[in-house]
Amino acid sequence: MMSDITWLEHVFSDLNIQCEKISHPALHTALEADRLLLERPGTRLKNLFLRDNYGKRHFLLITSPNKQVDLKALSKAQGLSRLGFASNERLAKYLGVKPGCVSMLALLNDKNNAVQLWIDSQLWQSDLFHCHPFENTQTWLMEKKDLLKVFDYSNHSVELVDL
Repeated sequence: MMSDITWLEHVFSDLNIQCEKISHPALHTALEADRLLLERPGTRLKNLFLRDNYGKRHFLLITSPNKQVDLKALSKAQGLSRLGFASNERLAKYLGVKPGCVSMLALLNDKNNAVQLWIDSQLWQSDLFHCHPFENTQTWLMEKKDLLKVFDYSNHSVELVDL
């Protein structure tokens, strides 16, 4: 489980992915980004790392920062008994990042393909997305086509969910 930006840059080079990289103070939440009044093109994201009731299945849910997620309704729609937030220990184990550093790019650390990716179907209409590269002092602006390369490389697929 490697959480190294240099390694990530090598992967991007191998996949022929280029993106704009923006450095900023550490941002743990979308609300903190709002306070800085950062003007960046693209779609801002809320990244939620979830687990099922038994802790056997894990999910990375990507949605809009302003959207309230009804976990009870989502678990019912996905045929699960209950969803909850995964612990920081699970986050480190499965995605190799700390709280506040979660993004779709962390799926590259999920070597066992233990985390399912769920993306809000409305959000996925966009073409440019904000992603932390394993740490929250940078935002990389990722085109959808390049994120799809990352998902293919990491053996993850996109499951669109209606929230």
